[in-house]
Amino acid sequence: MKRFAPAGLASSMPITATPARLLRLPRWLPDVAFVLPALILFTVVVIYPVLSSFVYGFTDWNGVSPDVHFIGLRNFTDLFADRNVRIAFVNTLTFTIVAAVFQNGIALGLALALDHLMGWLRGLATALRILFLIPMLLSPLAIGYLGQYIFSPTFGALDTLLADAHLESWTRDWLGDPHLALGSVIAANLWQYVGYNMIIFLAGLQAVPRDLYESASLDGAGEVQQFWHVTWPMIAPATTISLILTLIGGFKVFDLIFAMTNGGPGYATESVVMRVYREGFQLNHFGYAAAISITLCLFIFVLSVALLSILRRREVVV
Repeated sequence: MKRFAPAGLASSMPITATPARLLRLPRWLPDVAFVLPALILFTVVVIYPVLSSFVYGFTDWNGVSPDVHFIGLRNFTDLFADRNVRIAFVNTLTFTIVAAVFQNGIALGLALALDHLMGWLRGLATALRILFLIPMLLSPLAIGYLGQYIFSPTFGALDTLLADAHLESWTRDWLGDPHLALGSVIAANLWQYVGYNMIIFLAGLQAVPRDLYESASLDGAGEVQQFWHVTWPMIAPATTISLILTLIGGFKVFDLIFAMTNGGPGYATESVVMRVYREGFQLNHFGYAAAISITLCLFIFVLSVALLSILRRREVVV
């Protein structure tokens, strides 16, 4: 016959720890185990180099010697007097502004066209959306080598098409002319990333309530008025995201220029990041290259914060 202890006595008895209870792991441990390898890799590849550059920017380290000498702000004063850095900054600023204007303008036009097309030919609109995204899936180096082939003066596809159309007077050395090289690189950049910005704008357009257009139409507003008073204010968040991403991407452009022109002819297409590459890996001025990187990083940060504060004022929360 079983004997049961009283309830009060049973609750006061010590519980023996079983092996299963001892092996029970905290709930957060599997999450940490999954995240830790990626975090370690990200720290080694990204965080440590970024933090170390803020130290080496104040030194004369050449990237090889174990001797590192602290030189204060000399690298930063030298870069503001460096003609090559000024040229690279002007090229980068020109590239970024032109790319931001045309890239977002073309992307917005394509997004508006696809948004209207999805109302009656959804299958064609989906196919076009995928087609416009294909260039973005390619590496910037691949786009650069493809652009080098298209704009080549000897066997390039562009000059060949112009010659076949009896427009030989329009043929140019697109990448060898200092006045045309940067524009050719911008054109290749537009072809690659217009589809990405188009998707951002299209997502914003799809989120606009359709009853707003119906109300505006009932009030007598035409398509142009509907765009300026309904569409444009409502896609303000998408515009903010697209502009900020375009500006950040423009200021850190490197792969495309490296593959198409290598910064030439002369310094006509050299960007700030390419200047960092030359100073660090070709001239062994790693401390000076780190100082240029720090300056560029701070400039992008200040510009992004300023633009965000300006663009967020016009955003409409539905």
